[in-house]
Amino acid sequence: MGSHARASMPSYAQVFRTGGFVPALLALSISTWGDFIARVAVAFVVREQTGSDLAMAATFAASLLPSIVGRSLLSPFADRIPYKHVLVGSDVVRGLFVLAIIAAVGQQSPVLVLLGLLFALELFGGPAGASHQILLTDLFPDRRAFLRARGLSTLADQLNQAIGLAVGGVIVTALSALGALVVDLLTFAVSAVLFLVAVRSRAVDGIPSPGIVGFFTDIREGARYLARHRVLVSLLTLSLIAMLGVVAPEAVAIPYVLDHDFPAWLGGLLMASPVLGAVCGVIVVGRWEPEVAGARMLVMALLMPVPLICAALVPPTLGWLPLVWLMWFASGVLQAFLLPLQATFALVTAPQMRGRVIGLAGAGSMTSSAVGFLLAGWLSEELGPRTSGAVCGMLCLGGMALLAAAWPKRSLRKAVDEAFNGSPAAR
Repeated sequence: MGSHARASMPSYAQVFRTGGFVPALLALSISTWGDFIARVAVAFVVREQTGSDLAMAATFAASLLPSIVGRSLLSPFADRIPYKHVLVGSDVVRGLFVLAIIAAVGQQSPVLVLLGLLFALELFGGPAGASHQILLTDLFPDRRAFLRARGLSTLADQLNQAIGLAVGGVIVTALSALGALVVDLLTFAVSAVLFLVAVRSRAVDGIPSPGIVGFFTDIREGARYLARHRVLVSLLTLSLIAMLGVVAPEAVAIPYVLDHDFPAWLGGLLMASPVLGAVCGVIVVGRWEPEVAGARMLVMALLMPVPLICAALVPPTLGWLPLVWLMWFASGVLQAFLLPLQATFALVTAPQMRGRVIGLAGAGSMTSSAVGFLLAGWLSEELGPRTSGAVCGMLCLGGMALLAAAWPKRSLRKAVDEAFNGSPAAR
């Protein structure tokens, strides 16, 4: 496939033995718990103050916006400041905002103040995500080991979101929202210490543009670099289109259960099916050779929405619900094409551009997810949840089929070869 000699895929044990990986993964996991504990605690406070379920739901929805803004506007920090400083600084700043939220809760400040502080807290999580990916590229010069490490990080991220929500709810119930915020503060402190002790500092690649104007120049240069790179544009476009199929089951799961008078607790199980499928898919795909995963990426993406379309043909009865669960689970398994996509995207990007380009791509994906949620919810109200899932699946499949017609197979194959087989271009 290329002129480089191919090495065998390293074991997960080798990945875990790599110095700095385990504490960095643990630190990122703990700070993710902190993010979600903060969201749960503030949501409970808002519910207590307003008595409104809508206001409580709006708190969770509002927490997505700063993540989008933070990833796009603050991502150049990952290219301007060594990743160790960004990771530690992000946790310290978020910890300070937790202190401010604790003070605001104690003084019974208005809801808008709480939401503003939560916005700021989430905003400064943006650069940390890009810096962690840059850290992984440095920890694993063997790009096949990087693919394994990226898979483990993806698994951890999905599990940590669930843990953060569950633990946040338990802590708020057991200790009150104020007690949960104190625990939240501790998570950011522990994470910062782990990053400070375990991660070695390394100078940034390239020379960033000076000053505030230079900061925004970096963002513009990152966007221009991304727009001119055919492989990166194709990978990002595939990811953005796929988000509609990824979020649709989660958006319509509870309405599907409630509209057909099924037990309400089945809504959570149905919502979890694509998430569990994605976890299983990442475990499988993470064991493939990069060349194999790259070659199967588009096929898996095209197949991913098909179970969503087929699920609309299943009779909406309790006896048939397990089949719907399995179909959505299968769709989740096929979502694992995002693992080689994201790993290839990170490695193909020039080292001095990684922070801002990964940040912009992450902001795009989160925006696409939010739009997908809104579209699926609107279609569910207009056409019913069964039809909504199928329509979202068809729109997703149609968009990816159009992209497949212009898919850069040869360029992507070359990029995968250079990224994973030791090309100097993919450091």
